[in-house]
Amino acid sequence: MVSTKAVRLTTPLSDEVLALKAGDRVELSGIVYTARDEAHLRMRNEGIPFDPKGAVIYHCGPVVKETKIIAAGPTTSARMNSLSGFLLDAGVRGLIGKGGMDATVREQLRGRGVYFAFTGGCAALAASHMALVGVRFPDLGMAEAVWEIRLDRLPLVVGIDAQGNDLFATVREQAQHAAGIHGNRRSA
Repeated sequence: MVSTKAVRLTTPLSDEVLALKAGDRVELSGIVYTARDEAHLRMRNEGIPFDPKGAVIYHCGPVVKETKIIAAGPTTSARMNSLSGFLLDAGVRGLIGKGGMDATVREQLRGRGVYFAFTGGCAALAASHMALVGVRFPDLGMAEAVWEIRLDRLPLVVGIDAQGNDLFATVREQAQHAAGIHGNRRSA
């Protein structure tokens, strides 16, 4: 059964994430690092510029003005499907984004980490739970740089758990099943 009370977690994450279930609500605090496509490629080629053990990567290109995060909504995580394995191999325990990830990432998370979902369109809400700490790879530009951010109880949902349960795949399957049922009724 999915818990109705949010589990409070603080980075760096450890084995506590292994007990989370897809659908669980989480409030995450501590340091996270933003990374989109270009940042993933740079880290894969040049090395990870922070300690990855227990780290959380947020698929996000925030809007930063001076030292303040103005907006920090998630980007589509599926774009990082082929770029996440090396981070998980290095000890990253959590990924945050929107829209879910593929079966390869689901298997890479098995027994070692989770994918947290944050609702798209809530960039200002996300920013209200954040404070800017620093930046790596600033030459990549605002959206692609790796921003170090301190979270204060950012509300998330476990989208993929460490047992391979995938909230997004389950919803897709249910929708396809329902469409098949309704599609058959139309042809009758």
